Amino acid sequence: MRRQIVNDPTDVVDEALEGLALSNPTLVEYRREHSLVTRAVPARGKVGLVSGGGSGHEPLHAGLVGLGMLDVAVAGAVFASPTALQVHEGTLAADSGRGVIQIVKNYTGDVLNFTIAGELAEDHAVQTEMVLVDDDLATDSGDEGGPGRRGTAATVAVEKIAGACAEAGGDLAAVAGVARRVARNSRSMSLALAAGTHPGQTRPAFDLGDDEIELGVGIHGERGIARVPFASADALTAELVEPLISALQLHRGSEVIAIVNGLGTAYPLELNIVARSVHRLLAGRGIAVARTLAGTYVSSLDMHGFSVTLTPADADLLPLWDAPVRTPALTW
Repeated sequence: MRRQIVNDPTDVVDEALEGLALSNPTLVEYRREHSLVTRAVPARGKVGLVSGGGSGHEPLHAGLVGLGMLDVAVAGAVFASPTALQVHEGTLAADSGRGVIQIVKNYTGDVLNFTIAGELAEDHAVQTEMVLVDDDLATDSGDEGGPGRRGTAATVAVEKIAGACAEAGGDLAAVAGVARRVARNSRSMSLALAAGTHPGQTRPAFDLGDDEIELGVGIHGERGIARVPFASADALTAELVEPLISALQLHRGSEVIAIVNGLGTAYPLELNIVARSVHRLLAGRGIAVARTLAGTYVSSLDMHGFSVTLTPADADLLPLWDAPVRTPALTW
C-alpha cells in the first residue's frame, strides 16, 4: 500500500496550487475559480504564452510560469485535461494585446479543449496560434491517421525557447515559428523502475518484477512498449539515447540540448549519473552537448524513472535557451 501526503484526494490540485502561490508570491498568483496560475505581475506589450493540461506532472506547467517562460498555466484534475472554458479564461489572461501562443501536449482532450478555447478567443479579438508538442519516440507508429506521438518533456524546451522569443519582442508568427521548430525537431524516450500511484489509490498503475523495467512509459502512467531486464545506469541510459540518435539522424559534429528529466521519485544523485551517461554516450559518437538540464520537470506523480530529451542546438536557439528565466521551478 502506498501512503501519500495528502488531505482529501479530491482537493490535491487546489491545495497544491495554493501552496505554490503562497511559496512564490513575487512570481505567481493562483486564480482558484478556473485553476489558473498567472504571473504575479502580468507582462505587458508582448506575445502571451499559455499552456496546461492534467495535473500530476509537476512542476510542469504551473512551476514554469514567470519571466522568460509562460504567462499562464491552466490546471486540470490529475491526468485530466482542463475544460475548454478554463483554457479560454487562461488564454484571455495571457493576452496583452499581441496575441497568444497555446503550447499543447499531444493528447486528445488537451488538443480539443485548446482548439475550442482558441476559437472562443476570436470572439474577444484575441489572435491565437497553437503549437503542438509531440516528442515521445515510443509512440511514433508512423500511422498518419492515428493520434501521433505523445507530448512529454520537450514541452520544457518549447516553453523556454518560445518564452525567450516572446520576452525579446517577437511577434506572434515569430514566436509560433520557433516554438514549432523546437517541437518538430525534439524527441524523448523514458523508462520506469516503478509506476506512479494516483492520489487516493493504494496500488500503482502497473506492477514490475524486481528484475524488470518498463521501456517507453507515458507521463500519465501509460505502460511502455517493452519490458527489459534491469541493468546499470549506463545501460539503461543507452536504451533511451541510442534510439534518439537514430530518430534525429544525429551525426558526428551535431550539437544538442539534452534534458534529463525525473519522472517523480528519481533523486538528484540518480539523475546526475544519467546526465553523465548521456554526455559520455553522445561524446562517443562525436555529438556535442551544448547545454544540459537535469532535474524533475515533467513528472508522472511518484513514478520512479527518467526520460531523456534531445533537441538539435541550432545556433539561433542557444541564445534563447540562455536568456534569463525566473519561475518557481526554473531560474537562471
